[in-house]
Amino acid sequence: MDNDSLKAMSWRERLYTIIFFTNTPAGKRFDTWLLVIIFASLVVVMLDSIASFNERHGQLLTNLEWGFTAIFAVEYVLRIYTHPEPRKYILSFYGMVDLFSVLPAFIALLFPDAQYLLVVRVIRMLRIFRVLKLAPYLSQANFLLVALQGSRQKIIVFLLSVTTLIIVYGTLMYVIEGPSNGFTSIPMSIYWAVVTLTTVGFGDIVPLTPLGKALATVVMITGYSIIAVPTGIFTAELANAMRQDSLRHNCPTCDKLTHEPNAAFCSRCGSQLFEPREQQTQS
Repeated sequence: MDNDSLKAMSWRERLYTIIFFTNTPAGKRFDTWLLVIIFASLVVVMLDSIASFNERHGQLLTNLEWGFTAIFAVEYVLRIYTHPEPRKYILSFYGMVDLFSVLPAFIALLFPDAQYLLVVRVIRMLRIFRVLKLAPYLSQANFLLVALQGSRQKIIVFLLSVTTLIIVYGTLMYVIEGPSNGFTSIPMSIYWAVVTLTTVGFGDIVPLTPLGKALATVVMITGYSIIAVPTGIFTAELANAMRQDSLRHNCPTCDKLTHEPNAAFCSRCGSQLFEPREQQTQS
């Protein structure tokens, strides 16, 4: 969508396009700045959980947090107002996440410890999927380089998902165990989550309550289930790169140069483009 088409819309339609889509420069800028604000709000929440930092800059952190909450509240209202089907947005996954990223600030007025649930805003970083674009595929003779280029986007998404889990697990453990059991701050709890999720297990911090031990069990199981994901992503991309390279060769019968990405036979003469894997192994 170009800028002329955007100007032809009503202001409400224009806001809807900017807020919900990234196919315009304004929409992409909106999502990019939203990600920056979300990340900044997470940093404020984490710093606020550090006792020494909170003592010196507690009021500043509180003011910043309420400023972020006001921005997110306005954004949430605008999304409801501009969406053609507000109920559909409110009940959607992102609609619920947007709501829960605002509610903890008001719940904290009644329950002070609930302020750390603001870390749920990290889930909103999933909007990065709408901003990032696949990097152009570069034809390389080096299979490893091609595989790294092809899997970079998937690995970034994987690391972002793991980071989300680590922050959520660390924050939950901080709320459950607290400073009295060694979980003195959210960063310290996140450190525990990293050590546990990666199955390293230093043992310098351990949960003592039954609920904390139950959460630790979930973190350990999660670690075993995701540990092989990066290897699988890279292996799949490496196999795909090798297949693509084999299809770049001329047809052995009619010398046709280019073929469809998944083609096993030449579209001109019907000849087989490459030997089956079993024949390659035997030869």
